[in-house]
Amino acid sequence: MASASTSQPQQINVADLDIAQLGEVRTQLEEELNHLTNSFAQLKQAQTKFKACIDNVGEINPNNIGRTILVPLTNSLYVPGKLSDFEHVIVDVGTGYYVKKTRSQAKKYYETKVDFIRGNLESLQETISKKQDNLNYVLNIIQVKLQAEAQSAAKKS
Repeated sequence: MASASTSQPQQINVADLDIAQLGEVRTQLEEELNHLTNSFAQLKQAQTKFKACIDNVGEINPNNIGRTILVPLTNSLYVPGKLSDFEHVIVDVGTGYYVKKTRSQAKKYYETKVDFIRGNLESLQETISKKQDNLNYVLNIIQVKLQAEAQSAAKKS
């Protein structure tokens, strides 16, 4: 029968750690903060792309039927084409799959994506703030311990 203490993570008061251990905690927190910040930036980019898709769907209208437009094949390759159906668009739903949707369905799809990402961004922002607070706390403890060591060394000499 396993004891309850083995299944629970052990909690350590950071103030009890020495400066070298605090340095390791600081490094770990900085790495986590960097990773979270990068993830936040990537989510922001995705949200911006989905918002651009909403705008693009809104640009399609009956006035453009038969007119030559540039059709994106990749991010940097466009070919001329003619709009023949202004009511339907092809939506990239991920992993190489495309779905034909009406403009209103496409707009709703992209709005749902934007809202989903907004929720993730808010949650991620809270996590980043907590990690930043933890890092600041550790930095303050390191500073206090370094000052205490300096004072102790000054008294000895």
